[in-house]
Amino acid sequence: MMVNKGTVYLIGAGPGDPSLITVKGLVCIKQADVIVYDRLASPRLLDYRRPDAEIIFAGKQPDRHTLTQSEINELLVNKAKEGLAVARLKGGDPFVFGRGGEEAEELSKHGIPFEIVPGITSAVAVPAYAGIPVTHRDFTSSVSIITGNEDPTKENSNIEWAKLATGTGTLIFLMGMSNLPAIANRLMEYGRSPRTPVALIRWGTRPEQKTLIGDLASISHLAVEQGFKNPAIIIVGEVVKLREKLKWFENKPLFSQRILVTRSREQASVLSQLIENLGGEPVEFPTITIADPENFAPLDNSIKTIDTYNWIVFTSVNGVKSFIKRFQHFNRDIRDLKGIRLCAIGPRTGKELRSLALNVDYIPSEYRAEEIVEGLKHKISRGDKILLPRADIARKLLPESLRALGAEVDEVIAYRTLAASINSDTIKEMLAAGKISIITFTSSSTVKNFITLLGIGPSETSLFENTRIACIGPITAKTASDLGLRCDIVAKEYTIPGLVSAILDNVNSIDMKGL
Repeated sequence: MMVNKGTVYLIGAGPGDPSLITVKGLVCIKQADVIVYDRLASPRLLDYRRPDAEIIFAGKQPDRHTLTQSEINELLVNKAKEGLAVARLKGGDPFVFGRGGEEAEELSKHGIPFEIVPGITSAVAVPAYAGIPVTHRDFTSSVSIITGNEDPTKENSNIEWAKLATGTGTLIFLMGMSNLPAIANRLMEYGRSPRTPVALIRWGTRPEQKTLIGDLASISHLAVEQGFKNPAIIIVGEVVKLREKLKWFENKPLFSQRILVTRSREQASVLSQLIENLGGEPVEFPTITIADPENFAPLDNSIKTIDTYNWIVFTSVNGVKSFIKRFQHFNRDIRDLKGIRLCAIGPRTGKELRSLALNVDYIPSEYRAEEIVEGLKHKISRGDKILLPRADIARKLLPESLRALGAEVDEVIAYRTLAASINSDTIKEMLAAGKISIITFTSSSTVKNFITLLGIGPSETSLFENTRIACIGPITAKTASDLGLRCDIVAKEYTIPGLVSAILDNVNSIDMKGL
């Protein structure tokens, strides 16, 4: 699919979980010149935009509007007339109380081409995430979706309350919290039993998801007691009883945890996917970017004389990738590594080498430089020549210790680790609001760059009071401590799975204390 210039795509972004975007919706976001997005559309979807795409926030809240609906309509028309491909990103589905019909009418009036990209409506997805099917053959075969914004007490209502109250098995009211008492009273007035189960679900499909169960007679009082407010949906019907058996989202081990991933954008996906699989929400904030060496000459010279080395020691996946990329630049291949023994600092680095059909001769049991030295001291001979292709900011302990064993070590820069260029304001706001549960650091450079990017000093670490800090190992933890950060979680195995395992242990221990 290719988006067309001068066309507006009215896209349903789903209820909040960014992974619920449709394939077509994601294609439109990736190719659009302009993205106009709403408050309920996940901001994480904007990460897929083109670097040069213009983004415009058009969010509306009950008490204030960034843009009025007429201003949004005018904006879409004008951007399309400029010959731009416009992605209009709306929460849920654009045609289910999303005012997409009004926007489409305005575009049609001006002769602007448009397409509708349906989304997963919150009316179906949010109950599903709370373990409530909107229909079930043992309970009901009918469902109605009703706006919750209309005042049920007004004289000329567009809602046929007399028919609705008992005419449909499941009733779903969207954005109706302010009218909840009147909605409940109307339904009971027109014949729905006061004992009918009711569920309120706030921020459905997100880490903040909360579910409150009651019945028509009690739900309004419970909502006030619990401080339940929009954005929330109201579900009325016997299907609510199924929640106790079918709830699944809240049962995931990292449910409610929003976790900051500070790895480079190229590396973040593995950690983010593990977090997401366990029910957490990863927020990617790459603090480092990987770049070529400023001077390739030392690396190139080592490649040209590769047959003189006895060992090559790789201390990261980036080291493997950067070395092999340059190796292939000179039309060399793995046959030229015959006879050279390979060491990898950990299983992930070893896996990268094996994916290139290269066998690994040694991986230490503990994945750090000290253990490489301990393991190699019985494997290398005095005078052995060792190539160490790695980052520009790596610790000097490894080459110095290997030289102390009598080896000749060529330490060459295979890649540079630079501070990423990224806007940190959103992250600072989320931290200040307590919206980040855990920050993950996978190297000392991620810690240092994180502090630099946020522009905070030792006296400003109160920003992290309500946030736990997780480090991949003791060296990274020491860097965090030296910079004034309290490290709450340290992985016992210095790998990404090991880091996730340590996070799980920490979350479980906190849950147990709360019982």
